[in-house]
Amino acid sequence: MAFTFQESAAEVVRCLRCALIYMRMVRRSVLAGLVVGSVLTMLNQGDVLLSGSWPDALYWKLPQTYATPVVVATWGALTNAKR
Repeated sequence: MAFTFQESAAEVVRCLRCALIYMRMVRRSVLAGLVVGSVLTMLNQGDVLLSGSWPDALYWKLPQTYATPVVVATWGALTNAKR
């Protein structure tokens, strides 16, 4: 499987492993994860966070809330770059 990315004025073809560690895509996916994850956290867990009590469930819910948009953004980028 090959993926095409735009670098400067040329297109670069990368394998799946190389595409997953392509820093421009990783940076963009992590930024999307931070923004969307923060919004989702405040919408879904804001009252709990502001109350000051942290139930044990938050320790697995928060990482998932941030990881999901990263996975979705990465999946979207790879789907668009697929050759």
